[in-house]
Amino acid sequence: MQTDRSTTRFDFGAVDGRRVEARFDGGTLTSDAGALLLGRTDKALRLVERLAHCFVDRRNPALIEHSVPTLVGQRVFGLALGYEDLNDHDALRFDPSFAALAGKLKAQRADCAPVDGKSTLNRLELSKETPSRYHKINYDAAATEALFVDLFIEAHDAAPREIVLDLDATDDPLHGEQEGRFFHGYYDCYCYQPLYVFCGRHLLVAKLRKADIDASAGAIEEIARVIARIRAAWPDVRIMLRADSGFARESLMAWCEANGVDYLFGLAKNERLNAELAADLAAAAKESQETGKSARRFKDFVYKTRDSWSRERRVVGKAEWMTPSKAEADDMTPRENAKAKKKKKSKKTKARAAPAPDAPGRGNPRFVVTSPSQERCEARAFYETRYCARGEMENRYPRNASSTSSPIEPLVTRCAPISCVCG
Repeated sequence: MQTDRSTTRFDFGAVDGRRVEARFDGGTLTSDAGALLLGRTDKALRLVERLAHCFVDRRNPALIEHSVPTLVGQRVFGLALGYEDLNDHDALRFDPSFAALAGKLKAQRADCAPVDGKSTLNRLELSKETPSRYHKINYDAAATEALFVDLFIEAHDAAPREIVLDLDATDDPLHGEQEGRFFHGYYDCYCYQPLYVFCGRHLLVAKLRKADIDASAGAIEEIARVIARIRAAWPDVRIMLRADSGFARESLMAWCEANGVDYLFGLAKNERLNAELAADLAAAAKESQETGKSARRFKDFVYKTRDSWSRERRVVGKAEWMTPSKAEADDMTPRENAKAKKKKKSKKTKARAAPAPDAPGRGNPRFVVTSPSQERCEARAFYETRYCARGEMENRYPRNASSTSSPIEPLVTRCAPISCVCG
């Protein structure tokens, strides 16, 4: 026996004499309507428009369905909404929210969607500074890199007296056979190692790099470019670089000293540094035993390595003794805690550990090397208010889309949309 069936309407009976129906003719819907708020924000910042101006479109105008601003905006908004893979755009090209963001609800050609899919977006990301037969959109690398520094400067109504630039390198794990992949023992995975430079909430540099390099590789070139542009706008601003021990390198510190830039870098502990702090650590352990709470002491001294540093430099040491119940230092971020746990597994680290006084708990000696004099910055306040504040920067890391992309080149078009999302 045949029955009538409808795939567009369901009857759920009646309630209080009124018929209840479910129908599927409500039009095209989206689950990303919040993207419209991002679009209004971008209208005020003109971020996508300005990034699009860093590209040159050499395609035949008569055959263009999707303009460069549409492509750039689609990639930036997609990342902001959590769509890191280009493959996602084969479905997103039909999403009405993305069409609204592009200001184009209907394509000109019958066989196209309002916005583009993965193929053209992939060609955009693989574009080079010189156009080719298959990549007719090329980019201006210098303009792209300068854009984010310009946006940072424009965000201020007046020149600040001092700014702190945070440098850091982190892991971008890889899950395939990407070009340039390298197993990094510190992060215990195959990854890239991007370099980031922040100033407060502003991202100034996001440089994708291979992982078989020193954490500070390329930092001088990036910092020199950024600082030159900042000083051109604010000639009297005082600048300080802040980073962990991976950046405490002679070349970077010497560059800062030669160019009138202050620095505050973490310093990896060793036997000589631990010996400088031994008496203070013992005093902190005694205080902790008497009070039942963690105790800290700070020491200001001059230090020079045996052969890698060209001169003596100011070092501030923190002698902290933690109670048994306090597993991690209270000024460490979750990421630093994870790093510390990995370091404990190293025999080399254990051999260099500071001698433990006869008291319950454990020591947590830390060191920083800095250029400001003791008269300008008192040791304890300088360490606690300046250096420990860099933990806030680590929470702002944008996640790179490079882990699903290959090859690693070109770097600029990979990191620019990520920087826009963070901005």
